[in-house]
Amino acid sequence: MTITTRPVTVSEFEALPNPLDGTRLELNNGEVITVKGAGAEHGVIMTQLAYRLRTHVIERSLGLVFGDGTNFVLSAESPTVRVPDVAFISRDHIPAGRLPTGSWPIPPDLAVEITSPNDREAEMRAMIGQYLAAGTRLVWTVSPEDETVTVHRPGSPPVQLGRRDTLDGGDVLPGFSVQVSALFEIEM
Repeated sequence: MTITTRPVTVSEFEALPNPLDGTRLELNNGEVITVKGAGAEHGVIMTQLAYRLRTHVIERSLGLVFGDGTNFVLSAESPTVRVPDVAFISRDHIPAGRLPTGSWPIPPDLAVEITSPNDREAEMRAMIGQYLAAGTRLVWTVSPEDETVTVHRPGSPPVQLGRRDTLDGGDVLPGFSVQVSALFEIEM
């Protein structure tokens, strides 16, 4: 016997309760998936990068920076909601008045995903493709394991940066730059 289920919509996804076990939920082409929480190293890198981005964005009134926990709708037609580790929305994409109380209804201008040992390469490639297809202008994948950052842009091949390279925000975050090695140094 075959059992078929219909895809979950974005509004149905938003109505789901938050898990209590430290995991988070995402929606991938109508299928609810569970994403395991990451470790301490992941959290420190995420916080340091979010702080650097937020400082830059506030000083220049460029928009908003989000840390882990904000849902972004990448597609309503093929219901997909992702939760990047760090995200940026430019001032031009922020609605007047009150911010959305649920998922952000459009993709971020910048999405940052910090890889963890349990991430599968094929799933990461698919997620990056979803961000770019949805209109995200810049995706950074940060790899603590080999201390690199890979820069993804629509219509361009990915560019991998090593510890000695400088990561910049290009036209998405004008003036932002940081040496890649600084992302992996623990600041106390």
